Amino acid sequence: MNKSPQITYRLSIPEPENHLLEVELAIANWQGNSLDLKLPVWTPGSYLVREYAKNIQEFTAVDGLENLLKWQKVSKNHWQIECPDNSTILTIRYRIFGNELTVRTNHIDSTHAFLTGAAVFMDIVPRSPMQPYTVEVVNLKENWRVATALPAVPNCFNTFYAKDFDTLIDSPLEIGLQERYEFEVLDKQHRLIVWGKHNGDMERVVKDTAAIVAVESEMFGGLPYDRYDFILHAGNGYGGLEHKDCTVLLYNRLGFRKEESYLQFMNLVAHEFFHTWNVKRIRPKALEKFDYDQENYTGSLWFSEGTTSYYDQLFPLRAKLYDAKHYLKLVSKGITRLQTTFGRNVQSLYESSFDTWIKLYRPDANTHNSQISYYLKGEMVSMLLDLLIRYKTNNLRSLDRVMQIMWERFGKDEVGFEEAELHQVIEEVAGTDLTDFWKDYLYGTKELDYNYYLEPFGLELRSGRQDFPYTGLTLKAKSAIAEIEKVEVGSPAQKAGISAGDSLLAINEIRVTTETFHERLRDFAAQEEITVTIFQQDLLKTLKVTLQEPIISHFELVQMANASPNQELNLQMWLNV
Repeated sequence: MNKSPQITYRLSIPEPENHLLEVELAIANWQGNSLDLKLPVWTPGSYLVREYAKNIQEFTAVDGLENLLKWQKVSKNHWQIECPDNSTILTIRYRIFGNELTVRTNHIDSTHAFLTGAAVFMDIVPRSPMQPYTVEVVNLKENWRVATALPAVPNCFNTFYAKDFDTLIDSPLEIGLQERYEFEVLDKQHRLIVWGKHNGDMERVVKDTAAIVAVESEMFGGLPYDRYDFILHAGNGYGGLEHKDCTVLLYNRLGFRKEESYLQFMNLVAHEFFHTWNVKRIRPKALEKFDYDQENYTGSLWFSEGTTSYYDQLFPLRAKLYDAKHYLKLVSKGITRLQTTFGRNVQSLYESSFDTWIKLYRPDANTHNSQISYYLKGEMVSMLLDLLIRYKTNNLRSLDRVMQIMWERFGKDEVGFEEAELHQVIEEVAGTDLTDFWKDYLYGTKELDYNYYLEPFGLELRSGRQDFPYTGLTLKAKSAIAEIEKVEVGSPAQKAGISAGDSLLAINEIRVTTETFHERLRDFAAQEEITVTIFQQDLLKTLKVTLQEPIISHFELVQMANASPNQELNLQMWLNV
């Protein structure tokens, strides 16, 4: 009778200063003349082929007697090893370079090693869905500890167990110097694991994180795990990546003191934690079973990410971390970002979701003119759906009910939903046909009619214009030279032949910097012709630009002065005030 292979990964970091991880993959009970191994090319939650195999080096394979085995690469992430007939024990060794501090890549230095499963663990192909794995972390530096959502193997130091490959990939490891804070919500253990120096009040962070966990759990009637880890990297940058039983957060190490920045961090916490349900368990059919070799296409990321973005601002409000005034300010900023992005006229929300693999994570000079983020527009569409449902049902139901039904029908058993099934649930809760809504706002590029949906809640959207003429130019912030970051399609600057990447030198023969650009434009009026001097591909050019009327540049949600009692009640029901 054939035995199943026993697979153990041994991880060591003997010299973390060189940013190298050493991996030993031990396979016992192997039967066959060859062994095929693959490394994932992407990680769930971050929809881009990241080519993790580019960081693999010094690959070797030996049998049980340490005899070298022949091997070859079949493709960029596929290794094939020749196995002698009598070889039942195989050991594969390789090293991985990791020096990129993000939530989806490996980062190793003298203080820690953060390891992303997809960027570390090769697996046998074809894969058995019931294949278990063991992970051992060996030869740690003094005072280094291991944090992971993987369960520990009893009586085995720094040894962990994964029931299948998806669990292994979904459980990053934070190894090194770290702060640990423990708290309980609904009798479930939670840990905050912090790496890096910071200016945060961790007692407050723990208290507010627990409050967010509590309010989010109310929506679904409990917590779907036994233990949960928040892994925080205090460094430079911003980001989060969700996992079933943990999340990884990257935030500016000095971003915790100022109140607005601190509350933005709590929005990030709320976003990633809501993924515990939405996308990790309630997920589109295309993501029900992951194909780690290639893109997994779905048009429903507007719901998986955009609806999550809508709730990441609502939950801190419900947890009383800030008030309704602050919430409406956040929504106003989001509307401003969307409505000042020309790509909203070009790319639909569905297309943005589907094309994330080739567009969202790869911005270029034309991104502003041709794309929108399914996070951002998905957030706004989700808000309109919530308002629509509340109005149609006299506040008896809301988008919360949609999430609860999606959890019951798809999330608990982790059955992927089809796009039509999602629409059906939303229409079922709203009690109305939404064919035109989907056509206009999901599959089309019609402008969102904010005021139509806001009016029953006593709110209106007001807009304001720039106080200088319109050129269509956006300069890079904090640039030593006035480098042009964006040129809006059809704008005076584009018509004159100015492109993103050009350097702006002067207007009407007077030097201009990033700081003085807008002030200089205030010297002119719409319809005036100015000369703009630039460097373009190292060539000095002076071009004529005809200025246009100032454009709308910002939006603000305000309460109506004469709101009716019913409108005020609707607003109170929506914002829990």
